[in-house]
Amino acid sequence: MIILIISIIFFNVVAFTTNKRLTKSQIVHIWTFTVALQALADLFVGVKYKGYWYFTKDVDLLYLLPLTTIIPPVNIMFLNWYPFTTSLTKKVFYYVYWLAFMLSYEALALLPGPWGYFKYGWWNLLYSAFVYPFLLIIVLKFYKWICKIDRNK
Repeated sequence: MIILIISIIFFNVVAFTTNKRLTKSQIVHIWTFTVALQALADLFVGVKYKGYWYFTKDVDLLYLLPLTTIIPPVNIMFLNWYPFTTSLTKKVFYYVYWLAFMLSYEALALLPGPWGYFKYGWWNLLYSAFVYPFLLIIVLKFYKWICKIDRNK
């Protein structure tokens, strides 16, 4: 729980103080999309199939903290710093950096209480290593779609 509280404060401060790219509307879109996608994934992998959970296996109010205040600002940072105009090689290194960061953070969140708040059932870091790149690509594609919609107003 200690890592969660520190992360909520740190990720949100960094996301909002360093943002130079995303408009308020884009932030709302990314935040809402992230929460919806995470809730959908957690519903199946976490709740239905008991792959992982936050705090306890039950759905409770504490679950709303990581769902709504951890992943959205991380996605905002990912998009804000994304190297749109650089080479494919730099983009690949950017993904590798974020994959390492996300896996490291997940490992920290797995620490026993009172530090950690995330628990595994049958899920493990290797599954996350395969899934995270696809999730980042989905967020990037969603952002590009939102930008296209904004241009066509």
